[in-house]
Amino acid sequence: MTPASLLITNIGELSTQDHRRPDPVLRNAAIAFEGERISWIGPAPQAPAADEVFDAGGRAGLPGWVDSHTHLVFAGDRSAEFEARMAGEPYAAGGIAVTTEATRSASDYDLTRLLMARAAEAAAGGTTYLETKTGYGLTVEEEARSARIASTVADTVTFLGAHLVPPGADPEEYTELVCGPMLTAVRPYVQWIDVFCEEGAFTADQSRRVLAAGQAAGLGLRVHGNQLGPGAGAALAAEFGAASVDHVNHLSDADVAALAGTWTDWDGTAGTGTPGTVATCLPACDLSTLAPLAPARRLLDAGVKVALASNCNPGTSFTSSMNFCVATAVLQMGLTVAEAVRAATYGGALALRVHTGEDRDGARAVGSLAVGHRADLQLLNAPSAAHLAYRPGMPLTGMVFRAGEPVRG
Repeated sequence: MTPASLLITNIGELSTQDHRRPDPVLRNAAIAFEGERISWIGPAPQAPAADEVFDAGGRAGLPGWVDSHTHLVFAGDRSAEFEARMAGEPYAAGGIAVTTEATRSASDYDLTRLLMARAAEAAAGGTTYLETKTGYGLTVEEEARSARIASTVADTVTFLGAHLVPPGADPEEYTELVCGPMLTAVRPYVQWIDVFCEEGAFTADQSRRVLAAGQAAGLGLRVHGNQLGPGAGAALAAEFGAASVDHVNHLSDADVAALAGTWTDWDGTAGTGTPGTVATCLPACDLSTLAPLAPARRLLDAGVKVALASNCNPGTSFTSSMNFCVATAVLQMGLTVAEAVRAATYGGALALRVHTGEDRDGARAVGSLAVGHRADLQLLNAPSAAHLAYRPGMPLTGMVFRAGEPVRG
């Protein structure tokens, strides 16, 4: 049976993020869904017939946000730590241990309930594709449990056993645990491996071993790098061909050049070639930790593809609002509205390698609107995407469709 079709018409501004089109931003546009896929995009007067028609009333439409960096499997509260940081205490990675204790104490039911509630909040804010990580268990059993629970809710899951060396553990022995039994235990549930390559977390040598083990296990690679100060994270990500390096607050000229060098085989207009290492900026975290904002403008100007993500976690960025991240990128990081929206949609999809996939292979690309891609769309209560930064903090996401189904509105 052919899936019932839905036509959304009278879209004042439709930002497709499909740069294969000569007109990636359409005016007076319409988009049609068949089941979970996009079946047609074009001018509203030329729209095909459909089983159901919805009038967008001139509102702006854009792809659902692709949040490529979150830590949603956790229990507990760290608001006291936040207050102390706002009073002048420095941020250090050790606060992760507080969440680890609370997470280990929570039941499967409670962790699942909390994760589902956080994912629902993100969806209501326009996020239609969600990555999340383990990293608050830090034992073989607890990391496997977190990965299993995450796999029931998130679109893709990252193994972050190398988040912090647990208090009292030997760093070398713990690194071997991450690379061996822990990796084996989580492997059925995860698609990625990540490492916090930072002073106070994992050294460059330890990070290299974690990435090599994940690569040998067939996982995609990600790196937490250059957040707390200069370090080896960005260089390691480029060396290993990681899909992303995230945080990137403290980059040398050599780091930027290394990341730019990973994009030499990529044609961004045609979407051909091999994608390089995406630099994922996490502005909500930067503000919460009083850190220098990641140099998104500098990275884009150097030819590095940039993503924006929420980094939703209990200690340094307890928000899933991608609208807030986009507004911050425009108002404080030097990006245009178009660049910020692209980083929060197509950029996130690039970082997760879900930017391609059409009818011919059964996959569904996200982060852009094109025929055959997954029908992920948000409508703003505004006539243009510029209002995301023009009216910062306002609840502008009005309707959200994920895989053709309404999740808000």
